[in-house]
Amino acid sequence: MIYLFWILLFLVIYSYAVYPVLLYVFGYLFGRNRKKLPSPDTEQLPGITLLVTAFNERDFVDEKIRNSEKLKYPADKLTLLWVTDGSNDGTPEKVAAYPQVKLMHEDARRGKIHAMNRAAQAVDSDIIVFCDANTFLTEDTLINIARHFQDPKIGCVAGEKQIIDSNSAAGAGEGAYWKYESTIKKLDYRFNTTLGAAGELFAVRKNLYEPVESDTVLDDFIISLRIAAQGYAVAYEPGAIAREFPSYSVSEEMKRKVRIAAGGFQSLKRLSFLLNPLKYPRLAFQFISHKVFRWLICPLALLVLIPVHVAVVWFNPDNLLYVILAIAHLLVYTTALSGWVLEQQKFPSVFYLPYYFVTTNFAQIRGLARYLKKSQTVNWERAKRAR
Repeated sequence: MIYLFWILLFLVIYSYAVYPVLLYVFGYLFGRNRKKLPSPDTEQLPGITLLVTAFNERDFVDEKIRNSEKLKYPADKLTLLWVTDGSNDGTPEKVAAYPQVKLMHEDARRGKIHAMNRAAQAVDSDIIVFCDANTFLTEDTLINIARHFQDPKIGCVAGEKQIIDSNSAAGAGEGAYWKYESTIKKLDYRFNTTLGAAGELFAVRKNLYEPVESDTVLDDFIISLRIAAQGYAVAYEPGAIAREFPSYSVSEEMKRKVRIAAGGFQSLKRLSFLLNPLKYPRLAFQFISHKVFRWLICPLALLVLIPVHVAVVWFNPDNLLYVILAIAHLLVYTTALSGWVLEQQKFPSVFYLPYYFVTTNFAQIRGLARYLKKSQTVNWERAKRAR
């Protein structure tokens, strides 16, 4: 039982602490030579289509289009394309009022992937930049993305996601998570390749885009990892920033995370060929350490660790180390529970991270159950945003 306790504890620590340290060391010793490329001359900039897939995002249309028009990129090389399939709240009519924006719309709601595939096939520019309707880009985003594509070995560019408002449990937790995840992405890219891209902002070469299965949940992850599997790198660009409002509450964020978790397990199955370290030595190490551990092993280890730790303390009551660890273990869950009770109030930030950490891993377990029951729909379940 003691051996099992230490194994489970190591699996949890490896997911969040050991792997980043290994990435740092391996990146320093064996990392790729990632020289920062200068911004290309205007004549050399590739044509870009900013593709926004929107479902019932009427409230964001005006602000999103104004934001897109402020982007620093030659107007003759930038196409704004919105696809609003299934929207019935007036989104397509509102987009149609802007003559500078191309609109694609079907009344039938067939899911985000069907809309993305349909729109991507209509793109005639070299680069497709995927972006959500409720995210807002900084002015230099497209320029910073475009410079990476001067390197023919770059097939995809992942941007950075930032949370606009952190004055809530959901906002603070999500904001801290994305700061941590951005650090991992930087280390991933220095070592080999960024492991996946966030759907809020990522770019691909048009000739590398392959239509994704219509029931895919995590399109951004599948698209970027399949490009990486072809031998191209997924670059990480911290200067390409997508800002988004957080979920209204952790319970709203939970709905989103359960869906993402179910999609994560679907992705693990469809990308299982990346588990082969003989064919993908670096990518397999990243895939297993970053995703298999984080999405599957760590949540299950946390669940099993509770009764195992109780048993260890029960049979070793005089061992001070296990008692101290048990107190720390209990404190994490007590703090998380306090965060849940006080969620709608302004409580000290010490409650944010344990609450978000526990709910995130609980969402993974719920997502696994949903995936095994095959009850996850491809249609997007919108979480209420804090604005």
